[in-house]
Amino acid sequence: MCACIVAGIALGVTSVADYRILWLIAALGAQLRLTANMLDGMVALASGRASKVGELYNEIPDRVSDAAVFIGAGFAWGGNIALGYIATILAVFTAYVRAAGKIAGAPNEFCGPMAKQHRMLVITMIAVYSAVTPPSWQTITFNDSQIGLMTLGLAVIIVGCVITVIRRLCRIARALK
Repeated sequence: MCACIVAGIALGVTSVADYRILWLIAALGAQLRLTANMLDGMVALASGRASKVGELYNEIPDRVSDAAVFIGAGFAWGGNIALGYIATILAVFTAYVRAAGKIAGAPNEFCGPMAKQHRMLVITMIAVYSAVTPPSWQTITFNDSQIGLMTLGLAVIIVGCVITVIRRLCRIARALK
């Protein structure tokens, strides 16, 4: 969670300071989040210490991490604040659908195309690309409008989250029948 908070701050600061290291910090933070989350789960299972309370404490930091990264991405250079908040809401909703399905008696449903690791991959790829390219390469021109690469990434995450929610709902409903 702390890694993602730092990543989100680094992303947000890219809009006011052109330091390439900020993009790399953001990419590293997103990947550290995934690594720590994976190791935490593996250790809990391997040691036989997995518990319902552990599941609760695993979920809350994940939602804070999503919010930190996507809100930061909205404020990033080339980002869109509204899309950052929408991506945050949909990432939380994606996890909510999985949790609601489990509460109803279905198995945990982690399908994508925009599950946690996929969302972080989009942010990581944009951050690494932005760290090694000039700002002029980080925009796409449509007609006479320019769209920042981070805005495009947030739009991909949003569309992917909507598809993920629909897929999860369908799979959960099938499992509950």
